[in-house]
Amino acid sequence: MSYKEPAPIMHDKDPLESMMKRFHVAAEYLNLDEEVYSVLKSSVKKIIVSLPISMDNGKIKVFEGFRVIHSNILGPSKGGLRFDPGVSLNEVTALAAWMTWKCAVVDIPYGGAKGGVCCDPRNMSQSELERLTRAYTQAMHDVFGPDKDIPAPDVGTGPDQMAWLMDEYSRARGTTVNAVVTGKPIILGGSVGRIEATGRGVMVATLAALTKIKINPFNATIAVQGFGNVGSWAAHLLKERGCKVVAISDISGGYYNDKGIDVGVAIKYRNENKGTLENFDGGKKISNEELLSLKIDVLIPAALENAITEKNAENINAKLIVEGANGPTSHEADSILEKKGIVAVPDILANAGGVIVSYFEWVQNRLGFKWTKNRVYRRSDSIIKQAFNNVFSISKKYKVSLRTAAYIAAIDKVSRTYKYRDGSFTFQKNDKDS
Repeated sequence: MSYKEPAPIMHDKDPLESMMKRFHVAAEYLNLDEEVYSVLKSSVKKIIVSLPISMDNGKIKVFEGFRVIHSNILGPSKGGLRFDPGVSLNEVTALAAWMTWKCAVVDIPYGGAKGGVCCDPRNMSQSELERLTRAYTQAMHDVFGPDKDIPAPDVGTGPDQMAWLMDEYSRARGTTVNAVVTGKPIILGGSVGRIEATGRGVMVATLAALTKIKINPFNATIAVQGFGNVGSWAAHLLKERGCKVVAISDISGGYYNDKGIDVGVAIKYRNENKGTLENFDGGKKISNEELLSLKIDVLIPAALENAITEKNAENINAKLIVEGANGPTSHEADSILEKKGIVAVPDILANAGGVIVSYFEWVQNRLGFKWTKNRVYRRSDSIIKQAFNNVFSISKKYKVSLRTAAYIAAIDKVSRTYKYRDGSFTFQKNDKDS
């Protein structure tokens, strides 16, 4: 299955604005030097390209593509490539910064990047998607590189696109370069456990959070908004561990069953129904807004940005939110959720499983050595748990939300690294004082 997320797209809020507000709040707790603040908030590079593609009907269509590198302080930049009609430079810029903080909070040696092409992959043939992917790679061949910038699957892309990207880049270099991209098919150097990695990370973060807030995971009620790769794997793995998934949704709407959704049946139905849950009979039909307002233990927003805003945050009745998507909660909604006593495990921590296993894939490619699935699971689960415990401790130390604590952890790591790499006297002095 590809990494497509068919859940609703809600772009009435600027994801970059939300990200920057959260960055500012965390930076104030750390009392960042003005120069460091300016460096960390700014993107290193923004690229916009026009991609003329020959369509199957013989006509030429021009697509707009983006790649934003936010930071390379911790190492080469890392971030997905999404194919989606709603792709914009602001969205990609926000997501690139999110990747920086995501890599930092789980302590892997990457900076952040993100790419995108404004297109509708559901209305394009495989041959058209291949031509588009190869054209995008050609336009970015000086940007990409295993020690420079490493793309990965995202919304609307999957192993096929990553295979074409690797092949096109390798042709330009005159040698096979497996490590230029992650999320590849296994046969081309992909890692076992990658497809389920993000959803598995959501599962691990959910169980860790339930334990901390003293809710028994066994039979805890869960609703998943967005039944693409991330949402369906999270639902499947949580059900395996005794949780009760009572609601799921995608672009066709929501489906509720108080006795529990048969997640395996739902996944099979979606796969056989052109990737949607339309007319699924395993639950009562409800709207996506109704799903968000259910009285449940855990809500997992696994769609795109801004599913939860100040307009609907008051209606949220879950005890715990675990963010499977990037930026599903607007900054304005954060304070409303906090006042209601709702704990939210932020995106930069909860959905970091994908980039963790991508890192493992990159390491395996560089070493020329393959890991077993058990080794991948064991190491990725350990990293998520360790990161969650660290963020939880910071939240208690500063008396802040898990989201602010995660940003504090991430920004502190990147800023300290920048101090050593920059080497200025001011930063050295501050480091001694800390």
